[in-house]
Amino acid sequence: MSPFPRVRAIWARVPRPRSTPRPLLADFGSEAPEPGEVVWAWVPYEEDPTRGKDRPVLVIGLEADGVLALQMTSKDHDRDAEQEASVGRFWMDIGTGSWDSERRPSEVRLNRLLRLSTDSIRRDGGKITADLLAEVLAATRPYLD
Repeated sequence: MSPFPRVRAIWARVPRPRSTPRPLLADFGSEAPEPGEVVWAWVPYEEDPTRGKDRPVLVIGLEADGVLALQMTSKDHDRDAEQEASVGRFWMDIGTGSWDSERRPSEVRLNRLLRLSTDSIRRDGGKITADLLAEVLAATRPYLD
């Protein structure tokens, strides 16, 4: 048995309205986002799934009617890594990219797998390199079973 907490998967179906609409996946044709692509979606909070936040997520896999993704943040969890780990949250630095207009360094949550419907995704984020995606996938392996 793995010493790490199991991944918590959620299914987010209802996008929250925005003051500035972003193009939905449907606006880009039927092609699904590729693993390694950073897209935007409404992500429910763990502690209260009726509330959430519009945020970038890293696509790591595809399903028939959606994508598997990891939430991202620009908050630096290196400073509080021990505290984050004590409550079951594990993060990895992935650098900067076009998904953040201020080009702040980003981190990806390794142990919270999101299942997002394609109709809730907006494809205006960016993409990470294939090498970095491989590193992220390797880092998630202890949490996925």
